[in-house]
Amino acid sequence: MTGYDDDLRLAHVLADQADSVTMQRFKALDLKVETKPDLTPVSDADKATEELLRTALGRSRPRDAVLGEEYGDTPGNSGGTVRRRWVIDPIDGTKNYVRGVPVWATLIALMEGREPVVGLVSAPALGRRWWASKGSGAYSGRSLSSATRLSVSRVHMLEDASFAYSSVVSWEEDGKLDGFLALARACWRTRAYGDFWSHMMVAEGSVDLAAEPEVSLWDMAAVAVIVTEAGGTFTSTEGDPSPAAGSACTSNGLLHDSLLAYLGG
Repeated sequence: MTGYDDDLRLAHVLADQADSVTMQRFKALDLKVETKPDLTPVSDADKATEELLRTALGRSRPRDAVLGEEYGDTPGNSGGTVRRRWVIDPIDGTKNYVRGVPVWATLIALMEGREPVVGLVSAPALGRRWWASKGSGAYSGRSLSSATRLSVSRVHMLEDASFAYSSVVSWEEDGKLDGFLALARACWRTRAYGDFWSHMMVAEGSVDLAAEPEVSLWDMAAVAVIVTEAGGTFTSTEGDPSPAAGSACTSNGLLHDSLLAYLGG
């Protein structure tokens, strides 16, 4: 038992509720899709899922703050400095979702100050779920009672490593295409699994390193605690361990310095 068991159980309940909404709307013929100011898509399922999660958290954790991709930051009822904040991405991989590609997930995290202490990633169209809490390890499975503990790989040379990413163009836009391509050439294998999935593969040891040049806190809060509890390392491309740093590098730890050497410039 740890101090976050109740929070982790709540995260699973929230994920079950989210899955019911997202799966019901997945591939729906009447799915409504809009374009946000940053030119990324948002569907009615994104909005409905975040509204559901916010309502549930308001009942279960009224003192905690909530940050979500679609509706921003909501303070809790603690009355003082906010220490606990739930961070949610209702659908990570909306572009996949609206095209009928099953690689998308609901991301739920609890942060204490700047540190994520609980994280859950639920990808119902893939039939997969990953979760972790600080000090208790990382797991994957259908439920808390049916789970396998996660562990990163032991690959220690780039020429033997599998590298996952989301988009080549994003590295070009960030001015780091040369480093990205050099890293890709140095690795044994590269695949664009994308979004949350690349990092969950790092956590379960099927991929050795993954990186994204531009991310938000709600993209990475859950990912960071899952990867680190699986024995891996999470930082920005500049080596900042905060999931709010704006970019993301995950690895089995053994390859992290090499990863940053290529992408940190």
